[in-house]
Amino acid sequence: MRSVSGVCRRNGSDVIKAEGLTYTYPGAAEPTVRELSFTVEPGEIFGFLGPSGAGKSTVQKILTGQLAPFEGSAEVFGRPLVKPGREYYEDIGVGFELPNLFTKLTAQENLRFFASFYRRSADPASLLAQVGLTDHAERRVADYSKGMKMRLCFVRALLHDPPVLFLDEPTSGLDPVNARLIKDMVQEQQRRGKTVFLTTHNMHDADELCDRVAFFVDGQIERIGSPAQLRADHGRRRVVLEYRRSDPASPEVEVAEFDLDGLAENLDFHTVLRDHDVLSMHSTEQSLEDVFIEATGRKLT
Repeated sequence: MRSVSGVCRRNGSDVIKAEGLTYTYPGAAEPTVRELSFTVEPGEIFGFLGPSGAGKSTVQKILTGQLAPFEGSAEVFGRPLVKPGREYYEDIGVGFELPNLFTKLTAQENLRFFASFYRRSADPASLLAQVGLTDHAERRVADYSKGMKMRLCFVRALLHDPPVLFLDEPTSGLDPVNARLIKDMVQEQQRRGKTVFLTTHNMHDADELCDRVAFFVDGQIERIGSPAQLRADHGRRRVVLEYRRSDPASPEVEVAEFDLDGLAENLDFHTVLRDHDVLSMHSTEQSLEDVFIEATGRKLT
């Protein structure tokens, strides 16, 4: 895990802990979430990754006190999530996948209204400036694009400077520039000691941001580990060479692949290096999405 200063710890325990967590929606024949057990460490960005419909948002709703009753146990800061009170909501910030704002109010009015729920709050104007919405602060949210609404929802989660953030698809609907902005702000929150629980099906974001990820499919966790470790456990480790043969009559560029394991003793690899004109050489890694598909047998659709 990345080194984080100023990490918020309470009695030195995990920030989030679930054991045997199971949830069945009323009237459903089967549980949406099945026997989940995991922990999230202080100052960690923990990715909960899976395809649409896997139950990621259900898990987040349980952890944010929106769904009950459930089977098993779930705790945040050692506080059981049976009947979370007002104190709990002072400690968490939530960014929803779908913007849920008061569309007849301006951005400033939205933030001021939500700030009134908390004992402490940041300056709304400062937060709007951080996500490039200063010029639109007095504009009704009904006139915002989805990307603008997503940025507003994101800073709303930061209003009261909570030690834990639950973010559901925080870059959904954003262009690359604004997606980069939000990711930089998430990393800044971590540098300030915050713990982040990130649900997403965007493997690129997860690979870039998360210390650890859980592969979540059909209501169950299939794998947990750092992105690098999961790639090492499941990915192909290969070296690819592009070269031209030393024979002038064979000017075509050829490609050869070799296993990275045992490369030092691979005679064919050394033959290419010694006898031909090597144009490029690079290692290949599977993406986190490739590893997810290999480990779970499911695509992120």
